[in-house]
Amino acid sequence: MQWKPNTTVAAIIERNGRFLMVHEHTPQGVRLNQPAGHLEYGETLAAAVAREALEETGYRAEATALVGIYLADKEGSDDITYLRFAFACQAAAQAERSQLDDGIIEAIWLSADEIHARQASWRSPLVGRCLDDYLAGQRLPLAAIHHHGR
Repeated sequence: MQWKPNTTVAAIIERNGRFLMVHEHTPQGVRLNQPAGHLEYGETLAAAVAREALEETGYRAEATALVGIYLADKEGSDDITYLRFAFACQAAAQAERSQLDDGIIEAIWLSADEIHARQASWRSPLVGRCLDDYLAGQRLPLAAIHHHGR
């Protein structure tokens, strides 16, 4: 049997020095995360991050650049690994919907300092790593991602 990582996407959405984050219920309790989730079959990475941002925050978002690709083992698991594609995104000025995904408590805007101060509540260490890479100016063009569908 071939091992495969779980492919996820994350949206890094900045506005006026603040970042759109979510508080969410997890098996480890309430955690802070970027809007993020799993890639669905037949979906492009850019479409997945736009869908996840809308579902988890109510904001329509569009990927503008790839910040990075991250491979991380799930804490406490011997065989679960996540392959995370983090995108810089632009979001609409106003949220389009108030009904958020199950498990999402709220979408909130926080400064980078506020996010770092809440490290103990991060969903994973990738929250800080992706934010730090974004703040360092790390960007790859979306043209570097190719989707070869049917």
